[in-house]
Amino acid sequence: MLKRLPITFWATVFVTLVCVSLVGLDFWRSWNARAVLLEQTERSATNLARAMSQHADDTIKSADTSLNDLEERIETDGMGPDRVDRLHRVMQDQVRALPQLDGLYAYDASGRWIVNSLAGFDPKANNADREYFRFHREHRDEGPHIGLPVVSRSSGKWVIPVSRRIDLPDGRFGGVVLATIDIDYFRRFYASFDIGINGAVALLSNQGVMLVRRPFRAQGIGASIVDTPLYRAYAHAATTGIGMFRSTQDGELRLNSYRPLQHYPLFVTAALSKEEALAHWRRDTLLHSLGVLLLAGLLALFGQRLIAQMRRRLEVERELRDARDALAGLNATLEKMALQDGLTGLANRRQLDVSLANEFSRAVRQGSSLALALIDVDHFKRFNDRYGHGAGDECLRAVSQAIRQQTPRRPGDLAARYGGEELAILLPNTDLAGAHAVAERMRDAVEVLQIAHEDSPAGIVTISAGVAVLVPRRGVDNITNLLDAADRALYAAKLAGRNRVAAGEPPDPSRPLSQP
Repeated sequence: MLKRLPITFWATVFVTLVCVSLVGLDFWRSWNARAVLLEQTERSATNLARAMSQHADDTIKSADTSLNDLEERIETDGMGPDRVDRLHRVMQDQVRALPQLDGLYAYDASGRWIVNSLAGFDPKANNADREYFRFHREHRDEGPHIGLPVVSRSSGKWVIPVSRRIDLPDGRFGGVVLATIDIDYFRRFYASFDIGINGAVALLSNQGVMLVRRPFRAQGIGASIVDTPLYRAYAHAATTGIGMFRSTQDGELRLNSYRPLQHYPLFVTAALSKEEALAHWRRDTLLHSLGVLLLAGLLALFGQRLIAQMRRRLEVERELRDARDALAGLNATLEKMALQDGLTGLANRRQLDVSLANEFSRAVRQGSSLALALIDVDHFKRFNDRYGHGAGDECLRAVSQAIRQQTPRRPGDLAARYGGEELAILLPNTDLAGAHAVAERMRDAVEVLQIAHEDSPAGIVTISAGVAVLVPRRGVDNITNLLDAADRALYAAKLAGRNRVAAGEPPDPSRPLSQP
């Protein structure tokens, strides 16, 4: 069935497949490029979160190291007047050495300021109301505590308090040492990252409190994010992760990489805008896809034109074939007309002459017999005179049809109109008895027609036939010998009273040859 489909169908399938493949491959390339770009963005966010986590860990660890040193000094040496000056100098040296520190402070058990890194302070100042102070007073935790961000009472800046508990020799609460980390220190560090226009980075506590964020908003410091998808994902995993979340602060969809600090109960998140990450991809895909669609459209257009040309060519070829077949049929008709008698439908004299010459030559080569019967319609002139030439033509047609039906169907057998009302029957490979029998059947067939003929003694149309047979010899016999013998036999049939078949005698080889 597939082989019977026209070439235009396969051409259409090919052009369609090429266009669809072109668009499909471009879609696959674009989608794959998108996946690669998001993967690169994810890798960038992960690396950024790792750097932020390490920075925050190192920053707090440096501050905690200073606090640990101060805690040991105070617990060992106490906070007497002779020790305060030395602690003051140590604190100032530490603040100058660590740029992230806004200040270092020491408070007694009542929250009163004992010593700090400032040039001076109000001895009446008290920080017993601060969250970190209450935490250490109520907990015996010996490690550092990272409190909620506050505005420093000494500098007026937003700071992240890192504190340690001071224990008295008997284990009772003896006060707090505090290091305040300037939030601007983180802001400056985060500002050094290229996170795009809509990117965001943040440092948060494990309880979901915002410590610092870029883009910076003062009202966002200390805010809770426990109801956000980001915090729920981090709280569920409690480890490094990545996800696509929509910000509850500005509604931006970002690829978030979150990572906990190694030593402190904090975590960082680096969030890169999905829209920004895919902006260049969208422009490139749009331009590239338009180009591919244009190319596919042109290919489809030219393919359609080509297929239309192929269809026209096939149509022309079909018309040419039809014309050729019609011409061949016309030629066959003309050839048939040239070799067929128009009135009787039998072979004409020309075809008879050609066939007689061919069969005579074959009989000479093969040494076989060749029979010829000449048939004449009895009293046909009288029939025409009485009934008219139209009736005479109908009579000849009917007689010819009866004779044709009795003509054998072997190759070479031929019934032809010899001339006027005379007909000839050519019978190759037939002896005299066989030819006589064929002629007799033809006579009977015409007689059975019962065509009225009042001017004939029989009262109906009849025929007379003369039959002759010859086994031609090369250089001795010729076609005229056979024709003359059949003609003499026909004449003999007429002389004998018509409506009969007469057989001619074979020619005498001793008699001189007659010329054709």
